[in-house]
Amino acid sequence: MSHIPSSEITPEQLFWQRRRMFSLPMFAGASTLLAACGSAAPVSQEPPATPEAPFTPGAVVGQSDELGNTLTPYETVTGYNNYYEFTTDKERVKDVAAGFVTSPWSVVVDGLVAKPRTFGLEDLQALQAAERIYRLRCVEGWSMVVPWSGFPLHALLSLVEPTATAKYVRFETLNDVTRMPGQSEPWYQWPYVEGLRLDEAMHDLTLMATGVYGKPLPAQNGAPLRLVVPWKYGFKSIKAVVRITLTDTQPTSLWMAAAPDEYGFFANVNPRVDHPRWSQADERRIGELGRRPTLVFNGYKDQVASMYTGMDLRKFY
Repeated sequence: MSHIPSSEITPEQLFWQRRRMFSLPMFAGASTLLAACGSAAPVSQEPPATPEAPFTPGAVVGQSDELGNTLTPYETVTGYNNYYEFTTDKERVKDVAAGFVTSPWSVVVDGLVAKPRTFGLEDLQALQAAERIYRLRCVEGWSMVVPWSGFPLHALLSLVEPTATAKYVRFETLNDVTRMPGQSEPWYQWPYVEGLRLDEAMHDLTLMATGVYGKPLPAQNGAPLRLVVPWKYGFKSIKAVVRITLTDTQPTSLWMAAAPDEYGFFANVNPRVDHPRWSQADERRIGELGRRPTLVFNGYKDQVASMYTGMDLRKFY
């Protein structure tokens, strides 16, 4: 198998022609579900001194990921999105987000670091480039296969030098109701907040994405900068990031606050732990008929399971 960057993937127009040739199912509509997960208590674990040995996913043949899963078409990836800052209607996010201005943009990285700093887009574009094909598994039970481009999060965090007391990384989305009309909804504690343990953040699989399918990231996909953590449910992959804060306290995410009996801090993909209202044992791959079994850690078990040694994953989920 060869390693092919997303920028060299067959253009999406040809991809659609290929799928029509073989009579494969196209985009299948889906009802909007209330996203949820389970609650979890904080766990203290020392992060590694350096990131784990790099793992390069995206070993592909034609239009597949390293497991042979066909890439989800660009039109679907950019046309079916959970992004409550704009709207709860997945198929309308693209329209509502049209015209969202992403430049200029800055990201503050602060907290328990030796060198706090504000980064502009030009600073981020100069970081170590990475192209990754990842499976995206939504907690609602649907999934995609997406070719991202960006940079490993550890490349950014290394520049600010986390202190020995840093244990967690807190992420925060832009909070501006004039630009994100969905933030007028009173049901959630805006801005959107998410968090990772520091060792998770420093793992080589953890990506800050700035593009998709070799193109700049569209607004509906989290432009100009979003987190992608492929072994966790999709709601952990926070969009439109404006602040990253290192802390010794486990962050409380927006979903943990909104539904503490359903959403947990770790949110690792686990087919053995059901959502309170539906099974997580299988999933619907967008563009396919039927359902397929869900993989532990979304298929990245060999790369990430060691971070959770000794943890009861039915409790910390």
